Amino acid sequence: MPDFPFFHQDDDDLAVQNAKPKLKKPSLYRVILLNDDFTPMDFVTEVLENFFGMSEDQATAIMLQVHTQGIGICGTYSKDVAETKVYIVNSYSFEHEYPLKCAMEEI
Repeated sequence: MPDFPFFHQDDDDLAVQNAKPKLKKPSLYRVILLNDDFTPMDFVTEVLENFFGMSEDQATAIMLQVHTQGIGICGTYSKDVAETKVYIVNSYSFEHEYPLKCAMEEI
């Protein structure tokens, strides 16, 4: 075998310790809708049904929470999914000329 400086045939004195990876659960984020005085309630319900997979009853309950309390939680997601949902909802609202805003917050 060729004599390479980085290759050793005698590894009897080598101590190997298995390293356990330190895994951490990814952070979760709440996606929220913010109330405004111009977006129709049926549009908010449509957004909740189409982009968050809610039933009509669930969407109506969240829409009423947004309307009465100023904020409603649409769901909890990983960072990438939450960012995507926020972007899609804000783009959709803008395209339909409504000021409805969607945001995210770390839990």
